[in-house]
Amino acid sequence: MNLDHLALFVRLATTHNISMAGKELGLSAAVSSTYINKLEESLGVKLVHRTTRKVSLSEEGQAFLPHAEEVLANVALARASVGSGSLIPQGKLRVTAPASFGRMHIIPALNDFLTRYPDLTLDLRLSDSIVDMVEGGFDIAIRDAALADSSLIAKKLARDKRIICASPAYLKKYSQPQTPEQLSQHKCVNLHGLDTWQFTVDNKPQSIKTNTVLFADNGEAVRDACAQGIGITLMSTWCAYEKLKSGELVQILADYPLISNTAIWAVYPSARLLAPKVRAFIDYFSEYYGQTPYWEAATNS
Repeated sequence: MNLDHLALFVRLATTHNISMAGKELGLSAAVSSTYINKLEESLGVKLVHRTTRKVSLSEEGQAFLPHAEEVLANVALARASVGSGSLIPQGKLRVTAPASFGRMHIIPALNDFLTRYPDLTLDLRLSDSIVDMVEGGFDIAIRDAALADSSLIAKKLARDKRIICASPAYLKKYSQPQTPEQLSQHKCVNLHGLDTWQFTVDNKPQSIKTNTVLFADNGEAVRDACAQGIGITLMSTWCAYEKLKSGELVQILADYPLISNTAIWAVYPSARLLAPKVRAFIDYFSEYYGQTPYWEAATNS
């Protein structure tokens, strides 16, 4: 069984695109297609279903994938044991992350990260839309929502504490709400889909449908609109911490904690064969953010 054929098949399982998988391994589309055909012929089964748009694994392909990964992992370990191979993070690492979080908390760390791992090339895609990481061929997705796809693995990188905040100018003009119920008398700024806020009141959950005057699809836009006095908002401390520190925003309703099960997660397709480049990224940013993320420390000081 040809190892090059196995390597292409494993990459194809992530990219769902023969040309893309082959390109990452330095192969032409024609050669890549031939490799997959030869692997299927050697096994006597159909490993992939092909359409004009993408490739998906057959039932036999899904069953074969973990064994192919294990073979490649064992070969890499064997080569490294005699000095002919390397487990040093290398190659292209494709990461997708929310736009605001990526700009604020990934980009500032990349100089040190890439200096530490000079054999890595990073392809970073920032978008506030939920990206299909498997179809998009991503190695890692950074997310701040619960993991819905059970075929993916999630590693918690940091806490995501959310608070209610407003600008001093807004509070001076409209007064400060003292209870969640009083939010109905106020203007609010929200991300799309986050206009109902859940609090704990007298040890019971309470949902408040806010009076939203501005929706936006970007966390920094919501934060800046709130700081301009347009309305009250619910926001993660990782996004608001600089303006809380400067006094442009202040936390309100602190006695009524939000019901929130959010965190910053690194999501990846499989834990069976965790590539050195993926492990390096996860380990680095887990350490970078720390047990108490620096944005929380800044708001508590």
